[in-house]
Amino acid sequence: MEILVAVIAFAGALLAAVAAGALVRRLHEEPEGWLIAWAVAAGLLCLSLGVIGVGHLIGFGTVTFKIFQLTGSLLAPLWLAIGLIQLLAEKTPPKFGAWLFGVGFTVTASVILLMDPLKSEEMGKSLPDARAHWAIIPDYLLLAAHAIAALIMAGAVLVAALRWRDGDEYDTDNLHACLVIVPSGLALMGAMRFAVPGVFTTVLLIVAAAAIWYTVLRPLAPYEDDDEYDDFDAEPSQERRPTGRRAEPEPVTASPQGPATGPAPPRRSGLGDLVAEYRATGETDYAARMSPGDRGPSTGETGYASRRQPPDPGPSTGYVMNGHHTRHATPAADSDGPATGAIYPAADVFTPRVPATGPQPAVPPAPQGPSAKLSPKIYGMLTVFTLMDGAGAAFDRLAEQTVEAVRRGEPDTLVYACHAVKSAPLQRIVYEIYRDEVAYRDHQRQPHVERFINERQAMVLATNVIELDINAAKVVPLPTVMF
Repeated sequence: MEILVAVIAFAGALLAAVAAGALVRRLHEEPEGWLIAWAVAAGLLCLSLGVIGVGHLIGFGTVTFKIFQLTGSLLAPLWLAIGLIQLLAEKTPPKFGAWLFGVGFTVTASVILLMDPLKSEEMGKSLPDARAHWAIIPDYLLLAAHAIAALIMAGAVLVAALRWRDGDEYDTDNLHACLVIVPSGLALMGAMRFAVPGVFTTVLLIVAAAAIWYTVLRPLAPYEDDDEYDDFDAEPSQERRPTGRRAEPEPVTASPQGPATGPAPPRRSGLGDLVAEYRATGETDYAARMSPGDRGPSTGETGYASRRQPPDPGPSTGYVMNGHHTRHATPAADSDGPATGAIYPAADVFTPRVPATGPQPAVPPAPQGPSAKLSPKIYGMLTVFTLMDGAGAAFDRLAEQTVEAVRRGEPDTLVYACHAVKSAPLQRIVYEIYRDEVAYRDHQRQPHVERFINERQAMVLATNVIELDINAAKVVPLPTVMF
């Protein structure tokens, strides 16, 4: 029996060593606190299992018993619990407090357990009972460590469950991690605290190491739905920045208009296929993804003032046309747009696109009253950017320059506005409305748009895109402040 337990223990030690190595390798790319804590726990479990294997082969002594108890019984559950704090905490103080307590308790407990004499040093090849050998101070120290770790684990499950009710996929993933780590940690502490056969204690140590490995390195989340990418998942705000274990913000999705552009995405992120392709490969062939048609550039749309006569405002039908503005010969004449948004008069939304080449036929005014309908070719898009910490001011400056260039040189871009989010300082929303998809392709080929795409990469953590069908609209120039 001792040989069997030794073999199981050595196999478990190998598993824990592999898990610890994988966590350490991941730390080079993602230095997260919970990864550090669980890497420490995996290393402690590896050492504890190795000592169990040695003890069942040659017999336990004072040194092997103390190392087994220190690593497997006291420190491994403690660092599992500290890892949960690092995973779920959203503020710096609790994270720092957890580190301070963990390091201080580890040093103090290690000194006490290694220096305090045992009540009895008579041991065999079976796993010794801790209470039969520890004096009163180490025994109560172990009891306190188990109680603290159990309270932290129970609290972590409660917090994760409460966040999961109204949270996103990160909260779901964090709850899943808690439901894997906490039961294995509690079972391990129970086996160490009470008289349990050595084979079961060894197996529970292996289960704890496997739980760490599974939680950190398992295939990405079980709540995926690879076939549905239409729902918009709001990105977390600065206060609710994801603290979970997902660090892959650039999945490659399958395009609904063509073959997959890469491997299946790790999780549903709400990305449209265009942005997903760009984030995965660094470039996107927008023109190839659009429907066939005129690929020529915008011609400047001269003569719109004479060709497009706006109708009078109709009754309330879900949209109101601006009867006091016409499309000017030069876009710069619309000087009443906002600093971070370019908006053209609403009358243009209700009229068809007429190429500005050659003689221009007269276009009848749009129908008045309730019968007025939006052009079915109007193309819209809503993009939500979640920025890196400290990148807000630089992104806003870049967006203002881009918007100004759009105002001056893109007459077929009907609305181009960049919004800040009051409740989420790290979010920006760009709202775009184009006369049709040809205008959208023209927009994508502009140098200022290419510059916006290239320079924002270093500022953006995640991007969500929603393509829009415009059913009803009211668009008027926004008020501005003159300096």
